This record gives sequence, C-alpha cells and structure tokens, in this order.
Amino acid sequence: MESLFKLRGELSSSQSILLGLVGLALLILIWWGIAESKSVQFPIVEGDKLEYPSAIGADAATLAVIDSLATVDSIRLANATELKKVHPIIPNPRHVVQSFPDLIQEDRLLANTWLSIWRNLQGYLWAILLSLPIGFLIGLLPLFRGMLSRPTDALRFLPLTALTGVFMLAFGTQETMKVSFLAFGIVVYLLPIVVQRINEVKDVYLKTTFTLGATDWQTIRTVYFPSVISKLIDDIRVLTAISWTYIIIAELLNKEGGIGALMYTSGRQGQTEKVFAGLIVIILVGFLQDWIFLYLERRLFPYKHYPTAIPGINESQYGIYIILGTLLLLVVLAMLAPGIFASVLTFAYIVLISGLILIGLGEYKIFKTNT
Repeated sequence: MESLFKLRGELSSSQSILLGLVGLALLILIWWGIAESKSVQFPIVEGDKLEYPSAIGADAATLAVIDSLATVDSIRLANATELKKVHPIIPNPRHVVQSFPDLIQEDRLLANTWLSIWRNLQGYLWAILLSLPIGFLIGLLPLFRGMLSRPTDALRFLPLTALTGVFMLAFGTQETMKVSFLAFGIVVYLLPIVVQRINEVKDVYLKTTFTLGATDWQTIRTVYFPSVISKLIDDIRVLTAISWTYIIIAELLNKEGGIGALMYTSGRQGQTEKVFAGLIVIILVGFLQDWIFLYLERRLFPYKHYPTAIPGINESQYGIYIILGTLLLLVVLAMLAPGIFASVLTFAYIVLISGLILIGLGEYKIFKTNT
C-alpha cells in the first residue's frame, strides 16, 4: 500500500488494471449521481393529447396565455394520469447504453463514425503535408525564419470557430470545407511545434555530421528529419483531442453525415442519451488513435525501445510505410481528383491489406523473439 502513495512510484500491471477499473466505476457513479440529481418528474397524459387554447382569432390576453410555458406545463400537470422520471439534461448511464441498438440500426452510427474518422484522417495528413516543409523552411533558413516565425506564432491565438464563415465562403459547405477547416486547425498548432523540434536538435549530432563532411541535404536527411519526426509523433498524438473538436464543429455546419451531425440532430430532438452515446464513441475512437500513434512510434523508431535490432521490425516498418503511403495517395486524390479516387479505391484496399499482412508477419516474428 505504501508504494501507491510514493512520489513518482511505479505501479504493477495488476495494480494499473485494478485502479483503472476502480476509477471507471467511480466516474460512472458520479455520472449517475449527477444525472439523478438533475432528473425531473414529467407529467404523462392519457393519450398524450392536450387541448390548448386556440390562437386563431384570439385576443392579446389569450395569446399571452398561450405563450406562457408555465401555463402549458400547468395544463399538462392538471391532466396528468401519472408522473415519469426523465433526464432532460444529463441522461442516466443505463439509458445511454440502451440507446446504442437504435443508434446502430436507425441512425447508422457505424457509417457516420467511419465518415468522421475518414475526415479526421484527411485533415491530419494534409496538416502534416503542409506543416513539415513549411516548418523546415522556417526552422532551417534564416530568411524564412525572419519573415514567418512571428506570424506563425500568432496563428495559435486565432479563434478558429470564428473563421467557419470564411471557410464556408471559400470552400462551400461540402467535404472540402470540412477537411480544410480541420487541416488548418491542426496546422496552426503543429507548425510552431515543428520549428521548435528543429531548434531542439542537439549540437553534438550536427558537429558530428560536419566533421564527417556531410552536405546540408545529408544533414537534413540523417539528423534533422529523423530527430523531428521521432518527437513529432507524440505531438500529433496530443493533438487528437483538438482534431475531434474541429471536425465536430465542421460537421455541424451543414449536418450532412458524420457523428457530429448525428449528435446535433439527436440533441435537437431531446435525445440526450444518444448525444452522450456519441461522446462515448468519440472517446473510444480517440483511445484507438492514441494506441495507433504509440504503436507507430515504437515500430518506426525502435532504437528508443530496443537496445539491439530484433527480427520482425523491418517487416512491420515496410507494412506501415505501405499503408501510410497508400492513405496519403488516397487523401490527395479525394481532394484534388475525386474521379480517379473512386476508380483506384478497390486497388487501394488490396494494397492496404497487403500492408496489414506484412505488419502481421513482423509482429509474429517479434512475438516469437520475445517469447
């Protein structure tokens, strides 16, 4: 027990799992308590039809009565046959779980979630494509550093939600606008980070390459690029939460598919349990994205985790490169050449499966080595 309260103490695997489950149970209990404290008794009227005063030909006094929500509530309460507990603000956890079958069957939860994930992926890859070359120019060349470093830092303070109108005017309300808005939202945070990571490259590595007579391009390729990318994966992983915020905002603008549009529609209909179910789905997808970034970091930069080379790493890396390259090509085609994108989709699936097979082969070799 003393180890649990030791500063910077380590937890065993069993302790981590047990404490994680306790924390989850405590969170659900707090959620249930808040939901019950905000619940109200809603009057149920037999047949659920009430006769309210007619507004046709009514005088000002009658119209005032009709406009009074309190009066409408009192009419319903006077005719009530029973009272039912409802949760108008925060739903009960049980109701949230019970809403999933209807979400899947009637509201196409899986299709809408995949659409949001695809938009998220496009925004991420475009942001990386833009941030890396611009960031390297600013970080490495004094000319661009002098001209663009201050404006780049200033971008972080932009209220991006206030720019939705600008993006709608520039790109309309279709997919291009949503992906562009998300990509810009990530770029304003990622670009200064790329510059910072370049400045953090240790001088000892640069002096070594200078001593060995490396050219500028060789120094960028062998020192700057690996050092920046190895740290940038962690930075991108942290930006996952921000990316979901922006994609939900973009999906609210025209509400044509996506989990953000689904949550908005459910909220407008008073189905708060479906809204919270959507939030849970986003959290689960976020955990999956987090795990993927951790996996990429371990496999693409194994020297940070393994003292020596182990069998299987190369196969896993080749599979990752194939998948990332294919996804990058699909993202570019989806934005710039939608017709070609549709025609190569089947072939892209085959290539992606091949990459997954290579990764599986590599992971099997790594597993056999470790056991």
